[in-house]
Amino acid sequence: MSSATEPTVAVQHTEEEKVDEAEPDVHFEPVITLKEVEVKTFEEDEVPIFKMRAKLFRFDKPAVEWKERGTGDMRLMLNQSTGKIRVLMRRDKTLKICANHIITEDMKLAPNVGSDRSWVWTALADFSEEEVKPEMLAIRFANAENAQRFKAKFEEAQKWNIALVAGTAKPGDAAQPKAEHDAGDVVAEAGSKKAEEAKKEEKKEEKKDEEAKKAADETAAPAKKDE
Repeated sequence: MSSATEPTVAVQHTEEEKVDEAEPDVHFEPVITLKEVEVKTFEEDEVPIFKMRAKLFRFDKPAVEWKERGTGDMRLMLNQSTGKIRVLMRRDKTLKICANHIITEDMKLAPNVGSDRSWVWTALADFSEEEVKPEMLAIRFANAENAQRFKAKFEEAQKWNIALVAGTAKPGDAAQPKAEHDAGDVVAEAGSKKAEEAKKEEKKEEKKDEEAKKAADETAAPAKKDE
């Protein structure tokens, strides 16, 4: 009888077989199924009767200075149920609210330091930061024409709100302010000569603001050093 043993044969696996052995195809069902969440902006029952790009500032009383609050579309929003019109402005990109209040009888647009494209007014109940509080605001437009359009629409909305409170008008009346489709929105006019001029003017103003701030910081620096 032969004592020879059978030779051992080495089995070589292909790369595909190795991957299949190392990574089995396993499917797991999700433990929790998330439902779609409806995000509300509280603008669902409103229509904009005015929209125009601008820069907004607020007066900081403790610091006794104007502080920039944001750049974006200044809108006047008409509530189709109540008929009331409010000021609503959101910052570019973040869409965070920087102005939010009903236009009331006590508000008056006043020129800001003699500028023909800027207005100042006080809102006794602004709700832009989830807290009702009085705010002194200033808004600056690209040019004087845009500033005048805003003033005209603001005052039209103000008269309408006063009539609603007095009971001499109701939502849907013929006198209700209509949407101004050609509100001079810089975004809508992109590419036009007028829009380009407005953008250049806006950049000039931003540069002036930066230079003024730099000058104020340089003036304050020696005073701190002396202390």
